Amino acid sequence: MEIKEEQNRFALFNDDDLEIGEMTWSDAGPEIMIIDHTFVDPTYRGQKLAEKLVLSGVEKARRENKKIIPLCPFAKKEFDTKPEYDDVLKK
Repeated sequence: MEIKEEQNRFALFNDDDLEIGEMTWSDAGPEIMIIDHTFVDPTYRGQKLAEKLVLSGVEKARRENKKIIPLCPFAKKEFDTKPEYDDVLKK
């Protein structure tokens, strides 16, 4: 599995280089990312791949000193259950 950053999204590819998931965000100014969508193909669910996509967004926010507003229900659940993401959560 490989995650590639593209324009306002992280795309997830399987070992055959087929896209099987994504997490997208919108920029709300230079310092805020709004995670608005997370998806993993049903065939690949249960492997914590969506969690890895959200983590990629968290790591990007940390690198770029940004905050995240998790609008996507999955991302919101991740932020609600992982206090280690509080440093990038827009409050």
